[in-house]
Amino acid sequence: MAAVTMVELSPGGDPVAEGLLELIKPAIQQLDVHVNSVRESQVELREHIDNLATELFRINEHQKVALDLDPYVKKLLNSRRRVVLVNNILQNAQERLRRLNHNVAKETARRKTMLEASGVFTPRSPSRP
Repeated sequence: MAAVTMVELSPGGDPVAEGLLELIKPAIQQLDVHVNSVRESQVELREHIDNLATELFRINEHQKVALDLDPYVKKLLNSRRRVVLVNNILQNAQERLRRLNHNVAKETARRKTMLEASGVFTPRSPSRP
C-alpha cells in the first residue's frame, strides 16, 4: 500500500490551506485504500484466470474426444489482458493521487512558511490559547 504523507499544521496556520488539507486528506486516504483493495482483487483474479487457462490447456491435451477449447482459452487470455490493463490504469491513478497529495502538502507548507516570514502568522505554542 502506498503511504500517504501529510504535513501536520500547527493551530492558527493558514486557514485556507488547513481547510483544504483537512478536506482532501480523508478522501485521498479512502481512495488509496479502495485502489489497493481493487488492485489486490485484480491480482487474485489474474491468478485464477492463469490457473483456469492452464487447466483448460491440460484438459484439451488429454481429451480423447476432439473438443475445441481454444476459443475459451483465448477468451480467458483476453480477459486476463484486460485485467492487467485495468491494474496498470489503477497503478497510474494511484501514483497521480500520491503526487497530488504530496504537492498539496508541499504547497501548504510553503504557504505557511511565507505567512510566518511575512509576520502575518506567528506560530503559537500548543499550551497557549
